[in-house]
Amino acid sequence: MKVYKFLLIIIILLFSNFIQSQSVFAKWKTIDDRTGKPKAIINIYEKGGLMFGEVSKIVESGKENSLCTKCDGDMKDVSVTGMTIIKDGIKNGDNEWKGKFLFDPEQAMTFRFKIWLNPDNSNELKVRGYLAFLFRTQTWLRVDE
Repeated sequence: MKVYKFLLIIIILLFSNFIQSQSVFAKWKTIDDRTGKPKAIINIYEKGGLMFGEVSKIVESGKENSLCTKCDGDMKDVSVTGMTIIKDGIKNGDNEWKGKFLFDPEQAMTFRFKIWLNPDNSNELKVRGYLAFLFRTQTWLRVDE
């Protein structure tokens, strides 16, 4: 009987460790904080110890082939799909990342950012963009692959 209890405890510990080890590196569905509607799928990945994010797909109806019309220079009229919108994020604690490049192609604006997993739900990513002392926070949802 003691062996079964021991195995059960080990299984529970391994399972809880797996749940807690969810990573920010995944695909996420962006949800517009003003309309509540999904907009895009962002692939957040790590490269050289830094965080990056790329638009994998536009899911907002009618905007699937959006171009960055408000952008300047080399970005002018470039497809939003495939665009890197998060660059050079630095780990700042457990599952929290900060950086200076969170790009919004709709506004053609770049923000400082802080990104972290919701401590109560690892399938939610909190994405906060800063402009001076103002900020907005969106909740993105993990996409099952």
